[in-house]
Amino acid sequence: FPVTISDVVNRIGSQIGTAFVDGGIHPKFGTRNFTAPLLNGQYIEIVCPLDHPATDATPFGQAVKKKADAGGGWLTWVISVEDIKLAEKVLGRKSVEGVRRKPDGTTLKWKQIGVLDVINDSKNPFFIQWLSINHPSKDGSPTAKISKIVMNGELKELNPKFNETFLEVLKEIDIVWQAGIENNFEAGISFIEIKTVNGAIELF
Repeated sequence: FPVTISDVVNRIGSQIGTAFVDGGIHPKFGTRNFTAPLLNGQYIEIVCPLDHPATDATPFGQAVKKKADAGGGWLTWVISVEDIKLAEKVLGRKSVEGVRRKPDGTTLKWKQIGVLDVINDSKNPFFIQWLSINHPSKDGSPTAKISKIVMNGELKELNPKFNETFLEVLKEIDIVWQAGIENNFEAGISFIEIKTVNGAIELF
């Protein structure tokens, strides 16, 4: 039987002990999502493509659809920045604005950049600057946190400026790089470790 977004939301929500919130639709990107708040300003986002022209017309929609068509799994990691102009300078292009209206009527706004790099290589993060105060890490009652990200690939393959300017914000998370296995495993996130009130779990 095909796995639905509700199946994934229920499975991961029960594992981490935190309820997901219906995030609504990204009309600009042709996707919809659910988010689970975590500690330390973190959150998990589960996203799926819609049958909508924007899905194929935007990089984020394309990336989500490509991952869904491949059977799902971790798409990428996202780094929140206070000023996205630095990421624009590193990547040499302008960010795009995003907006979604949640089922409860509230609206979230942000800027993002780097999804094109994710499509080419899912080891790359993309970057987001929240324009709204009520972003997903504050939407609910977090009890768990990300403690480790295990990545298939090598750190040296990332843009070296990422190391200098962005990865410092991840110093409280153990980033483990598994080099030399790309021939057997897809490059990108292998699994993440989350510390819950009942101990650490691994999410693949």
